Amino acid sequence: MQLTEHLPGAYHVVRQISTDAIQIDQDRYSASVIVGARLLETDWPVQAYEDLNETTIEPLLIHQPEVVLLGYGKQQSFPRIEIQRAFLQAGVGLECMTLDAAARTFNVLMSENRRALAGFILA
Repeated sequence: MQLTEHLPGAYHVVRQISTDAIQIDQDRYSASVIVGARLLETDWPVQAYEDLNETTIEPLLIHQPEVVLLGYGKQQSFPRIEIQRAFLQAGVGLECMTLDAAARTFNVLMSENRRALAGFILA
């Protein structure tokens, strides 16, 4: 077992989330975001799974994470098969979850020092 010291501020933490806002660390955002340990893109132009395409998923794939969490809505759903296939072909795991589940999972993955990104889709 490898033990790693995690200091406050070493990675982003989702503090609160709803369908129209997310609080990451001390800041609140009302639009969709991409977040990783030290990455925060606040201008992700996605408001629904239908907005996902080659261009909008590129920022998720370019960093070559182990896994990408897509958080969307209050009921689990999935993007089009073409989007899922793009992640598979890139060798990146894709987990589709509700916003709440994705926020909890993201925080756990960050605490485990995992190479993960999350795309939180806010309406």
